[in-house]
Amino acid sequence: MAGNFWQSSHYQEWLLDRQEIEMGRQKDLAYFQSVDELQKVHIFFANFIQALGGEYLKLRQQVISTAIVYYRRFYSTNSLGDIDPLLLCPTCIHLASKVEECGVVSTNQLITKSKNLVRQKYAHVYKQEYPYRTTHILECEFLLLELLDCCLVVYHPYRPLTQYIADLGQQESLLPMAWRIVNDTYRCDVCLTYPPYLVALACIHMAAIVNKKDVKAWFTELSVDMGKVMEITTQILDLYKLWKHYDEAKEVPELVEKMPKPKLAKSPSPPEASKTSPKK
Repeated sequence: MAGNFWQSSHYQEWLLDRQEIEMGRQKDLAYFQSVDELQKVHIFFANFIQALGGEYLKLRQQVISTAIVYYRRFYSTNSLGDIDPLLLCPTCIHLASKVEECGVVSTNQLITKSKNLVRQKYAHVYKQEYPYRTTHILECEFLLLELLDCCLVVYHPYRPLTQYIADLGQQESLLPMAWRIVNDTYRCDVCLTYPPYLVALACIHMAAIVNKKDVKAWFTELSVDMGKVMEITTQILDLYKLWKHYDEAKEVPELVEKMPKPKLAKSPSPPEASKTSPKK
């Protein structure tokens, strides 16, 4: 891993402009009535990764968050019709478990747990059994590596969050809520568009407001761009507004039915120059 975020492929290649992301989603938006509908689809599959990785595989949150970032990176430039998210989600977990060095999750275990998850928790969305097998996971992982250009190192807000709150001396009052907000941010695009330390600061700012803690003087001493912190805060609040009216059981089956269907006989073409080892 690179010595710091600023030298990493995360900073150099995978901090995207919102306009880039919006352009990459134009093809998928043709299948939905609004941007909100597409966002709800991505919330659903982020929740799928969280449930599979957390409830069924008992993985560390950082592994799950890395998997969600891979998922969001892929669909920032590719269509839902390129690879079925139901296949990409466990594939992202498989790759993240290797990169985060938590012990590789076997493909057989992934398939078994995915089948159980679909059957036990998402039967209202998928009426049939989970359709994919071990070979599909391996093929999809190869394709994911190619399309991510082997940029696999992901920096998260968790470390700066704990460091900042320790500096504040507010571990007990702010850390639990700020940590939960950080986890929620993976349901929107801030993990693609802002450095992790700014996301951490926005989550501290929100947690301080909810807990009625005055941290203005502390933020002033940091000399950070509060305009960026407020942009992130606004996007997180927009996510919560959407999430508040998000009825998964009622809405998702119809939204999944609207999704473009993958062309099973043809996979998206990888970049011309592919790499064989992860970038830093």
